[in-house]
Amino acid sequence: MDIQKYKCIIIDDEPVAHYVLVNHIEKSINLILVNQFYNAIDALNYLRNNPVDLIFLDINMPEISGIELLNSLSNAPKTILTTAHSQYALESYEYDVIDYLLKPISLPRFNKAFNKFLSFYKKEELIEPQEITVKVDGKSLTLKTDNIEYIQSYGNYVKVFISQKTLIVSSTTQEILTELSSHKFTRIHKSFIINMNKITKYAENEVIVNKEILPIGITFKREFLEKMEKANSI
Repeated sequence: MDIQKYKCIIIDDEPVAHYVLVNHIEKSINLILVNQFYNAIDALNYLRNNPVDLIFLDINMPEISGIELLNSLSNAPKTILTTAHSQYALESYEYDVIDYLLKPISLPRFNKAFNKFLSFYKKEELIEPQEITVKVDGKSLTLKTDNIEYIQSYGNYVKVFISQKTLIVSSTTQEILTELSSHKFTRIHKSFIINMNKITKYAENEVIVNKEILPIGITFKREFLEKMEKANSI
């Protein structure tokens, strides 16, 4: 049976906190640590272009705090906050975080928080979005996700391709990806998201969707090929 893997990152300015969290993460068969950041600015830039499932986020950091980082993301990934100060606990829950871990973080407490994440994540997977609402020319428009073939980044906008129609949507690539089902849609390139159900043919470096040849970026190749292998085995 395939084991579900969830991508996570650590954002904390303290090396000791990284050491503890890395050890805990390595003990989980469901977590993959894809990056670590010692300041929120670098993490924010990364998150705008790289989807993850879970953030372990310190609250007290120089320049930008963990709370300010969450405020800067229009669709933040699931988040477990970490801090050495218990007085932030009440404030943290206003941001719909999964849990609040007080340092030093024990393995049992870490596991309890991660199990909360799993329960939230599995509930969301049961209800896949059939429609999304987007902004086109300043107006809200509802789209059926089954009709979307692929999405291309277009400066501060994205192009959404639906059959022979193209919409210019006010959104970033990462923002629209968080609204779509992770089972149905996947990012294959920094500029492209595709509906996996619309693929007519694919190779190691390219995908054909409705006669359009789209490139597969090196960063996204492994995840895409794993998803296709899994889909073909069902």
